[in-house]
Amino acid sequence: MEMKNMDLYEKTLPLADKIMSYARDSILVNMRFLDVAMSVLVPKPMKDTGCIASDGKTLFYDPVFLLKKYKEEPAYALRIYLHILFHMIFFHGFGYDKLEQDKWNAAADIAVENTILELGIPGGTLKKDEGALRKLKVLKEDISVLTAEKIYYYLKNNYISENEMAEYTKYFCMDAHIYWHSDESEELVITLEQWKKLSERVQADLKSFSSGKNNSESLTKNLSAALKDRYDYTDLLKRFTVMNEDMQINDDEFDYIYYTYGLDHYGNMPLVEPLEYRDSKKIKEFVIAIDTSASCRGPIVQAFLKKTYSILKGEENFFKKMNVHIIQCDSEVQKDTRITCQDDFDYFLANEKLSGFGSTDFRPVFSHVEELLNKGEFENLKGLIYFTDGYGVYPASMPPYEVMFVFLDNGDEGPEVPPWAVKVLLDYEELED
Repeated sequence: MEMKNMDLYEKTLPLADKIMSYARDSILVNMRFLDVAMSVLVPKPMKDTGCIASDGKTLFYDPVFLLKKYKEEPAYALRIYLHILFHMIFFHGFGYDKLEQDKWNAAADIAVENTILELGIPGGTLKKDEGALRKLKVLKEDISVLTAEKIYYYLKNNYISENEMAEYTKYFCMDAHIYWHSDESEELVITLEQWKKLSERVQADLKSFSSGKNNSESLTKNLSAALKDRYDYTDLLKRFTVMNEDMQINDDEFDYIYYTYGLDHYGNMPLVEPLEYRDSKKIKEFVIAIDTSASCRGPIVQAFLKKTYSILKGEENFFKKMNVHIIQCDSEVQKDTRITCQDDFDYFLANEKLSGFGSTDFRPVFSHVEELLNKGEFENLKGLIYFTDGYGVYPASMPPYEVMFVFLDNGDEGPEVPPWAVKVLLDYEELED
């Protein structure tokens, strides 16, 4: 039996290789902007896997399985090649273990297949496409842009029955995601960096080579989502940290030898006492500015504040004594609430009513903070977070502290900010999560 399988494997190799080469050539003829990315993803036959998959460098395929699928539908080879290529270009296989894997598998496959169907590649139609288009039509009624991230949050935050998930698998699953992982090995990091550069090249070439026939909104949106600057909100808040003494036992600088020696030789009198403070780098002072103009709705602002607070409330991030100002502003400063402890923050979230809802002007907040600095309200102000839709007037000069503008991600690059400010895009789903 093993010899028979080996013979079948050897016999199918030449034909399977030709099929993969033909699929590659068909893609390049129709989508020249993918040429460099395709040169990195090298096909390689593997015996008895019964699937097709990729680790980011190699496209592994079972020749017997490929021929079976090709016999059923000749377009299969082109579609699976392109499906896997888009997974890599959109970085779907990286950071995989941090997500609910069944939902991320479905979300990534839906995003890729939607992009392929929008492109309308000649000779690339499969029997399941009609059913897939029906499912996509329903999804588009609930999700504005079908990126993997937005689909994932939709699947995560809504009840999806087992039958529904099975239908997503039936219509959109093509490859096996068996090599997807986020191992911190040097090899994987290099692969991710390579794909970032390749995706940037695809994005640039798409503008040069694309024509009406392969101008896909989903392709553009998914590339933008993959390549947008991603920030760890916790890491960004470290910009606002200062070194100060924190009231807690400092085990790092405590010598137990002298302590126990004193207890043993001087009647339970230690020679040294543990330090009751340690130098810590935490957040002590900063400003949260909230755009309360008509375009920033109350629930969104509340979600942003809760997201920020959930990060800050841990003792590892905040000193017990803090000096945080939450400033509400539309075209003028409406209210300034000073937060000195976690109880103040809890009370603000539970009871504070937002004020304003006029037009947007950022300058009053910066003028107000300058007045607070002149009055000595801050000892060492490190930064200001401004949550807004971005459509307002920015101050002309750079302030003497870090500034971060946080916008909701609407699927584009977001508003321009001054060169001295950091721009952060957050999905509403991320705020809720």
